Amino acid sequence: MGLAYNVYLDSEKIYGCKNCKTHLSNHEDIVSRSFRGQHGKAYLFNTVVNVDEGEANERNMTTGRHIVRDIKCRQCNETVGWKYDKAFEPSEKYKEGKYILEAELLCNVT
Repeated sequence: MGLAYNVYLDSEKIYGCKNCKTHLSNHEDIVSRSFRGQHGKAYLFNTVVNVDEGEANERNMTTGRHIVRDIKCRQCNETVGWKYDKAFEPSEKYKEGKYILEAELLCNVT
């Protein structure tokens, strides 16, 4: 495997890892702000960058059963949220392929 280069986003509001300030996503990619994570408030994003994905596992969540994988900051290895691989409830299918970033683990990068 080659070197992993960080992606730098160009946006007015960029969310980064609270620990090391690595760019993770931008404000325009937020799908919803009505999520809760382990640390409180969380946001659903269409795309994120500079993360490594863990193994997929099945979890029973507030909205039903999902197959998800934790995502970690590529720079400092801090867990910052998770990715939805599969939703079993038809009303939750819109989450598939999207990412949750927990607000408590983020910072605004300027």
